[in-house]
Amino acid sequence: MIKKFNVTVNGVTYDVEVEEIKEGGVATPRPTAPAPAAPKAAPAPKAAPAAPKAAPAGATTITAPMPGTINDVRVKEGDKVTKGQVLVILEAMKMENEIMASQDGVVASVNVTKGASVNAGDVLVSLS
Repeated sequence: MIKKFNVTVNGVTYDVEVEEIKEGGVATPRPTAPAPAAPKAAPAPKAAPAAPKAAPAGATTITAPMPGTINDVRVKEGDKVTKGQVLVILEAMKMENEIMASQDGVVASVNVTKGASVNAGDVLVSLS
């Protein structure tokens, strides 16, 4: 016997069919297309995060090595930095990680703020 259900995952409603199996039977999955979502009340608007700035042409980018939260930003645009200088403190898995300059240079842009969540590969700072 096949039963139909509407399942909502992360705000998207899916129409699914579930087949009841007798003991010893084998089920075969039967994917279906997403069902049209029922109209919902619009959520309260949130302040849009600032769009990340594009790194200037020829700039060296310092990226997040892992996902985490920015605990501190220790530089600002225009600051002169030296290789090995701490630019950002990234908390990941309850540990603070110092993100350092890979070369001497001038901070061309700072793309994160304290408290921001970042993913691995996100540009934190660019140096020129």
